[in-house]
Amino acid sequence: MGKGQAANAIENVLTATLIPYARNARTHSEQQVAQIAGSIQEFGFNNPVLIDAENGIIAGHGRVMAANLLKLERVPCIRLAHLSDAQKRAFILADNRIALNSGWDTEMLANELSDLHADEIDLGLMGFDADELAKLIGFDADEIEPPELASGDREPFQQMTFTLHDDQAETIKAAIDKAKAAGGFSGPNENSNGNALARIAEAYCG
Repeated sequence: MGKGQAANAIENVLTATLIPYARNARTHSEQQVAQIAGSIQEFGFNNPVLIDAENGIIAGHGRVMAANLLKLERVPCIRLAHLSDAQKRAFILADNRIALNSGWDTEMLANELSDLHADEIDLGLMGFDADELAKLIGFDADEIEPPELASGDREPFQQMTFTLHDDQAETIKAAIDKAKAAGGFSGPNENSNGNALARIAEAYCG
């Protein structure tokens, strides 16, 4: 079996027979395991555990811990029998580390979280803590940093904080979206939310 071979079909394997990798360097706190369990309860077990021919866990230790917490008798697994021992050990590290190398488009993330909140989805299931959610969608802080000027000075830019009721927040969000849809912005500010608010204020002030 060569490199890049397709994975086998999903198997529903007895949770009790799955063997954690003894040298797994990735840790899972009780809080994170509880978050995974909450996600499984809400959305289902949509990310199969990767195992070897002997039911050794290659990827999905946290999901198996959550399955035990939920007392799930079986979990979906994909068996990667084509990997050598060295490849398994390398993939365990790569699977965990490469995922950490990604980032967030914070403006897009805030918009998505706001929409999910409007759809009455429990944002606690997303894995973000209360402080992160407050910064992203509570208008407590603008996650997008002011642009760096040539001198390193940020004096022309200001960050503003607002406290809003849920109904007010929905109205503000709708107004910002409408202002963005009206066309592009010109000027030194690269923050589209700030530009949209300025456009709304200009229209109000005449």
